[in-house]
Parts: sequence; structure tokens; C-alpha cells
Amino acid sequence: MPALVLLGAQWGDEGKGKATDLLGGSVDYVVRYQGGNNAGHTVVVGDQKYALHLLPSGILSPGCVPVIGNGVVVDPAVLLSELSGLAERGVDTSKLLISGNAHLITPYHTTMDKVTERFLGKRKIGTTGRGIGPTYADKINRVGIRVQDLFDESILTQKVEAALDQKNQILAKLYNRRAIAVEQVVEELLGYTDALRGYVCDTTLLLNDALDEGKVVLFEGGQGTLLDVDHGTYPFVTSSNPTAGGACTGAGVGPTRINRVIGILKAYTTRVGAGPFPTELFDEDGDKLRTIGGERGVTTGRDRRCGWFDAVIARYATRVNGLTDFFLTKLDVLTGWERIPVCVAYEIDGRRVEELPYSQTDFHHAKPVYEMLPGWSEDISGAKEFSDLPKNAQAYVKALEEMSGAPISAIGVGPGRDETIQINSFL
Repeated sequence: MPALVLLGAQWGDEGKGKATDLLGGSVDYVVRYQGGNNAGHTVVVGDQKYALHLLPSGILSPGCVPVIGNGVVVDPAVLLSELSGLAERGVDTSKLLISGNAHLITPYHTTMDKVTERFLGKRKIGTTGRGIGPTYADKINRVGIRVQDLFDESILTQKVEAALDQKNQILAKLYNRRAIAVEQVVEELLGYTDALRGYVCDTTLLLNDALDEGKVVLFEGGQGTLLDVDHGTYPFVTSSNPTAGGACTGAGVGPTRINRVIGILKAYTTRVGAGPFPTELFDEDGDKLRTIGGERGVTTGRDRRCGWFDAVIARYATRVNGLTDFFLTKLDVLTGWERIPVCVAYEIDGRRVEELPYSQTDFHHAKPVYEMLPGWSEDISGAKEFSDLPKNAQAYVKALEEMSGAPISAIGVGPGRDETIQINSFL
């Protein structure tokens, strides 16, 4: 039975929640393997819309076990609030499991995130201010607080003291901010202990045992390929690895376990935050995409920057993730355009470039080279088979598939759970 990775193939916000939820009824475990509550998934079930920030989308599938892996950073207040909100709406959250090795976002992490971003001024990177970056930095610097530390007050206190020794110096002397009291942080964190205790376990052992037993495990990435700290548009990236390799380190499974890697692509392109974006639109088309597509960040609440489909980025995502399939979302948003531009290459200093440039300087200066494809005006939201799509919509999908380097196995034609055309099974 397969182990699948499902991830964003652009800058995030591609519709991973819809894809994960679609597969959720067929899988046994859905695992978040990186990121924190800086990512957001919107899942529509019937007439109900669920906005998830930290929890795996599989929590909405009754037969599925949702898992927060060791590669995730967890804000306990956000987690408990999200669980409470779902419980109030009748969702069973009792199956959730959390890795004891996942790192905790503390109050001083969010403080450091906000003051640092403010200090950067015009050089800011567009962080969400939720403490994600500082938590990952502490993890790498080996002064992080892990979920399991909540269950040993002595260790927790020692680790908070070690972390604040330096941070209070920075807050006071560099940012002219008041020092944070160790006791206050420890008391707040210990307040989450009883509520979280029943969810925590050795998720690495659990998942490997599940795979040995032939269970289906879906690894769900947050953000997107171009926001990967190693393979994205650095420094305008997140602080973890949403790419497929991150599933192995962030969940504790070996690469030979992975059978399929599915990339989620919007039929156009969006991004949130600062950084280069070659196909970004600043005209009526951009406003139209934003309005029809409902392009506002689930977590940030910020309007997304919108642009035409970028095949260069799609090819790059195929390469660095080893993608086996694409799930194309929001094709319905493009209904009504007479012609639809698709970026097939870049022009950089007079040169045509068909692969993503490794140089940050080159990418900042990249200008899109467009190919015009015929549009369609027919409503496609009721399409159930690929043949139900208008001929021009079919041609658009086939062109994107050829340019992107992997087969498109499913197409989203609306926000609803059932508004999806499945061409090939993912399982």
C-alpha cells in the first residue's frame, strides 16, 4: 500500500486542503510534516467551510488518524483553540496524535518575530509574525523547547532560562524592549500540559509500524515548493522544507517508503508576502483573478498577489520534488477570458531561459515570456469527466501538463468536495 506526499508546487495556497480532504476517506493517516500555524488550508464539506491552520486536513475525515509530525512547530494556544472550534462544530478531534519531538512556539518566539520584522523596515521578508522562524532558529541552535519538555518542569525551566539568557539581552539592548520573565513563560507553557498529554506519542514509531502493516499514509506539506528554505526564492521563504524530502525528516520515515509525490498547482499563480514573482499582474486581470478566486490568505488574511500560470516554476517543482502527479486546482476561475497567457520561459538580460535560474539576481530580473492559449466561457463547475470540459479548457489542461513535466491526475472545477474531476487514481 502506498505512502504519498502531497505538497504545493508553487508559492503555497494552491488548494492542498481540498486535495488532502479528497484523499482523506481512502487513507489511514494524514501527517503534517513541517511548518506551523503560518500555513492555512480551506476545506469545503457540503455547505460547511473549515479553515485549518495547524491541524492536518485529515482531521475532517472520520476514518483517518491526523498526525502532527516532529518537523512541525506547534503553538499550543493556537492548537487548542483550533481543536475547540472544531469540536464545537461536531468534528471528532480525539484521534489527533502529536510528536513529542515537535518544537513549541513560545511567547518569546512571537515577540522576537514581530520586533525583528519591524526592525528590518524596507528589507522585511513578509513574515506572518507568528514566531515560526525564531522557533526553527532555536531548534537549529539547540535551544528549542519540545512538546515532551512540557512533562518535565525542571527540564522545561532550564531550557527556557537558556533561551532567554540571550534573547533578553537582544530585546533590551537592541530593540529597547522589556525583558521576558522566565517564570511567566514556564507558567504559561505548563498550563497546556494536561490538555495536550493525551495526544502526544512517538509518531515516528507509529507511522513506520503503520506502513509495515500496509496502511495508507498521506504526508501533507504546508506552504509550497518556492517557499522551501533550501529550494525556494530565498530569503523570501519559510523556515522549513515543504518539498518532498522534508516529509522524511519531518515525519521520521525513510525515502524508500514514499511511493508517490503529488504536486498541487493552481491554474494560475499566487503568492503572499514579499519576494520576486515574474508573472504578477497589476491590472484588471489581476484584480479579477483575486476577486473570482477569493484570493485572501486563510491564515494571514492578506490579499494574495495574483499572476498567470508559470510553467517554469511548475517544471522546477517537478524536478526538486520528483513529482509523479499534479492536482490542478481552480480551473473554474479562468472561465470568461477570451485568451489566457501562460508563462513558458523567462527573458533575463536578453536571454531566453526555460529553467528556474539558480541566481537570486537573475530571478529578480526575470521577465515572463508568454504563450497565448484560447479561453472558454462555459460554466465548468458541474463537470464530472474530463470530456465534460469545453474543448479549450481541455486543451489548456493538456498544455499545462506537457509544459510541467508530470501528468495531471485530478482537476478542481469548484471549491466543493465533489467539484473535482479525477482522471487517474492517486491510490
